Amino acid sequence: MKDTIDQVRKQINDFVIDSSLSLEAFRIQFLGSKGVMKELYSLLKLVPNDEKRIIGLLLNDLRSEVEAKIELEKQNFLQLGVLDKSIDLTKSGEDAAIGSHHPLTLVKREIISIFSRIGFTISEGPEIEDDWHNFSALNFPEEHPARDMQDTFFIEKGEKEMALRTHTSSVQVRVMENSKPPIRTISPGRVYRNEAISARAHCFFHQLEGLFIDKNVSFADLKQTLLFFAREMFGEKAQIRLRPSYFPFTEPSAEVDVSCTLCNSNGCNVCKYSGWLEILGCGMVDPSVLEASGIDSKIYSGFAFGMGIERIAQLKYRVTDLRLYSENDIRFLNQFKAVI
Repeated sequence: MKDTIDQVRKQINDFVIDSSLSLEAFRIQFLGSKGVMKELYSLLKLVPNDEKRIIGLLLNDLRSEVEAKIELEKQNFLQLGVLDKSIDLTKSGEDAAIGSHHPLTLVKREIISIFSRIGFTISEGPEIEDDWHNFSALNFPEEHPARDMQDTFFIEKGEKEMALRTHTSSVQVRVMENSKPPIRTISPGRVYRNEAISARAHCFFHQLEGLFIDKNVSFADLKQTLLFFAREMFGEKAQIRLRPSYFPFTEPSAEVDVSCTLCNSNGCNVCKYSGWLEILGCGMVDPSVLEASGIDSKIYSGFAFGMGIERIAQLKYRVTDLRLYSENDIRFLNQFKAVI
């Protein structure tokens, strides 16, 4: 063992250090986690007990010699102005890339923040749903034509047929089943529909739906809530308009448009020169939906709304191709580095 220590000492003395790189190589070779000194210490268990103390002292002296040589060479480099004390020789020579949140995450957080300021809480639910929560409880009877409005991905789970949820309204059903009014909640999440992928459609996307149930809730409450959201998201000058529509789980129902932020309502190809852009659907919760979830529709009323997060992001960041959100193109994502 003593001969081995002498050989290593000779290697230490003969090692030529002429740059910061060779200094780091020297440190790693002798003091690294897989270095010479660690290997020598591991051999100490093979030394007879009566010699362990002496060999241990020799190893400690050898390690001190290595550390002393490193410190001496550092000082020599400092005198020559080659090495700066602030330099970490173990650090990569390449700067770490600055990341950012995904644009959909940024928009989702902003929407949540807006509704949180007026008392809405966040509710989440499973992405694989049963027929009751995804359809039946929302006034989609079996064989009803309204089910054709959404192309569904079905999954066989044993003898039970499940589906990838087509909307986050299923979360609202779960909240109504397990909570007592007043209820004021939003449900953000990913949803799935069997659609051809294009610039304007995708087989998966993100929704955020809201639900408010209490006594004496009116359509005027719904309109004022959505106007507040539009102005917080798109600016104080934003205006909304409501157009009659149809959804199985709300009655009356409406589509909501916001004044086009891309052209200041003057008309452009995005808003089809109308000055308006559709952003969400809404309506008063159908009494049958309340009753299906165990809520007395004679005492309580409520409204619901749902929006596509990609749609809001398109208006906010002027992204015209939905595929960009999921293709992980670094050129696209780098544009959001400065966005907090």
